[in-house]
Amino acid sequence: MLVDVGLSRDSNLRGARDAAPAFEQAGYNAMWTAESDHDPFLPLAVAADYTTRIELGTSIAVAFARSPMTLANLAWDLQEFSNGRFLLGLGTQIEAHITRRFSMPWSQPAKRMRELVLAVRAIWDTWLNGTKLDFRGDFFSHTLMTPFFTPSNETIAKVGLPKVFLAGVGPRMTEVAGEVCDGFICHGFNTESYLREVTLPALARGRALAGKTLEGFEIVGPSFVVTGANDEEMADAMAKTRQQLGFYASTPAYRGVLEHHGWADLGVELHQRTVAGEWAKLGESINDEVLNTFAVVGDIDSVADQLHARYGDIVSRIRFAMPNDVARDRWAGLTEALRAR
Repeated sequence: MLVDVGLSRDSNLRGARDAAPAFEQAGYNAMWTAESDHDPFLPLAVAADYTTRIELGTSIAVAFARSPMTLANLAWDLQEFSNGRFLLGLGTQIEAHITRRFSMPWSQPAKRMRELVLAVRAIWDTWLNGTKLDFRGDFFSHTLMTPFFTPSNETIAKVGLPKVFLAGVGPRMTEVAGEVCDGFICHGFNTESYLREVTLPALARGRALAGKTLEGFEIVGPSFVVTGANDEEMADAMAKTRQQLGFYASTPAYRGVLEHHGWADLGVELHQRTVAGEWAKLGESINDEVLNTFAVVGDIDSVADQLHARYGDIVSRIRFAMPNDVARDRWAGLTEALRAR
């Protein structure tokens, strides 16, 4: 199992410069950036300049905030500059953010995402192979590419095009990932049961549409971990995880996971709390059963066994959040234990 790490959401470009070499030295296979309070692509350009081996990916970049041409350019340049280490991880975000935060159109997200990925691939094919650009879809149209706007393909011809990953929760978006992408990023709000009974069959259906199987298809697994060196650290990690799970559970777009476990009423309750502005109280609704279903809970020496038991035959990579709450040497022991399995 490959072990990846996520750059802290509040890390700026200097933070990426300092963290990436440390993660590489610690042996992580990839460093992923999120699109929250910072752009997800710029930190990876900085990281590429200070590393030589670690893969660098976006998890996720908001696809619908950008055009296929913009994404094609960004991914091409990062793949070239990193000598083939870039992973383009995309996600939809939810409608309110696309329309009200980014002021971009929203409709038929699964169909739109499928077309966006195919458009990016068509642009790359033009740049790499000289194919005439003639992509015409329901949402995107790309029919003009002149030599002046065509980047050099010398490095890409050697290292290959970036892999495209797609994040999703619902079956339809998951099918799209299987059909047109190279990998799938499991949302953190996930369970072993949902992955086995909903996600994997949807990915298999998508791969079948493309005439492929899941062989070689990469799955980045969820990794809510509650651990600590003592009771105080455990209590703190548990409280933070309950709050994060409460936030995700309050989002209607993720309610399918709760419904799968018979907890639909919990999603309604938590959404009502957000409407009332009770954000700080979301964690109070996450009981021990829910917590232990979504998160691995235990001392750090037992975490590797638990993660492997849940996800070892499902995922090819597992991603941890930046380990701020656990001593680096103890966290390194966990990553080594996972790799050894």
